[in-house]
Amino acid sequence: MLHYDLFIVVAKLRKKLDLINKMYKNVSQSKKNNSMMIILVSFSLYLQQRTKMILNMDKKIAFVTGATSGIGAACAIRFAKGGYDLVITGRDQNRLDAVKKAAEEAGAEVEALNFDVRDRSACQLAVNRLQGRWCYIDVLINNAGLALGLEKEYEGDFEDWDTMIDTNIKGLLTMTRLIVPTMVERNKGHVINIGSVAGDAAYANGNVYCATKAAVKAITDGLRIDLSDTAVRVTNVKPGLVETNFSVTRFHGDEDRASKVYKGIKPLTGEDIADVAFYAASAPEHVQIAEVLVLATHQASGSVIHRE
Repeated sequence: MLHYDLFIVVAKLRKKLDLINKMYKNVSQSKKNNSMMIILVSFSLYLQQRTKMILNMDKKIAFVTGATSGIGAACAIRFAKGGYDLVITGRDQNRLDAVKKAAEEAGAEVEALNFDVRDRSACQLAVNRLQGRWCYIDVLINNAGLALGLEKEYEGDFEDWDTMIDTNIKGLLTMTRLIVPTMVERNKGHVINIGSVAGDAAYANGNVYCATKAAVKAITDGLRIDLSDTAVRVTNVKPGLVETNFSVTRFHGDEDRASKVYKGIKPLTGEDIADVAFYAASAPEHVQIAEVLVLATHQASGSVIHRE
């Protein structure tokens, strides 16, 4: 019914647009009043904008956190290519702008929001500023997350712990709390949380990071249970080794140390994980892909990796 109604409205607007264009030509040829010409041109542009807006009303919107690099940026581009419009978030404005430009070139309309998911007030302010169709998110991809440090638990850094917990757990919870109620009201939507193989079992020196990703699994499972009486779907995508800025961040900018993480094995890419997320979102409405563990071919678990 929605598609039919949109077709009728668009058809009417296009007829009006054709009429205005004819009037514009007549005015130009007869060199009539310039002010009338300006009015006709303005109205013509208005009709074009209205037509574009109505045509876009039926496009789905994906909201991607941590979209400035890695898996988040790859998800933004994949969903843009898949016909979605986007709301993307991140802390680095320059990188955010670059991803926005790339997504627009892929055909998406994009709202870029510069904030840190650890800042609950900033999250609330940003979401509350969304207007019109941008309030109705179809897919929330909770991607923002990081690992910091690789020390024994009794030697860990307090600030690193706080950052991981505030981002990986509390940030994810905040965005879920802000976006999902509207999905419930509409009885449609999909939450895709980017977890990790690290959430299945701890590995040496991974302690707190592994704990945060175990929390993501529990939170995702809990949300799926809470939403079981609705048509909102919930998915946990759990990557293994993915070559992004992840390890550079973990080792506080030490690129040499970070590169050794991927030595002797072909790791996954951000695009690989984005493909999985898009596949989950594209499944028929009666299909809920609850959890996906994605590993490189020579990785068997979080701690078992065969290297050449």
